[in-house]
Amino acid sequence: MPWIQKQISLPSYPRGFHIVTRHVVDAIPELREFSVGLLHVFIKHTSASLTINENADPDVLVDMESSVNAIVPENFPYVHTCEGPDDMPAHVKASMMGSSVSIPISNGQLNLGTWQGIYLCEHRNHGGSRKLVLTLQGE
Repeated sequence: MPWIQKQISLPSYPRGFHIVTRHVVDAIPELREFSVGLLHVFIKHTSASLTINENADPDVLVDMESSVNAIVPENFPYVHTCEGPDDMPAHVKASMMGSSVSIPISNGQLNLGTWQGIYLCEHRNHGGSRKLVLTLQGE
């Protein structure tokens, strides 16, 4: 079973939830050669995260950001504050959401549900470019 691994840099996104499925698929054209496999996507940051959710209604992206902000408020009395008021909440959110997603590959495509997409969850006000490691295994 071949293994392919690439690192990509996403453009800088503002704070919030962003669908990045197209960036991932475009970065790994070898995906089309796999009849069956698994794509693992890992983010190399501690203040942003990845998840899979709805890719159709943009209101979902707004509601996800609002919900996560309500669960992890910036005004909590954090001890780690030297990198700004959005830093420690970003770490907590990233741990809650997760640093990776794994997606099955079928017939050269991501086998996501009809309304599913890969989200970059940017938890900082100015996070900058984010690096992803894409690891593809299959045949």
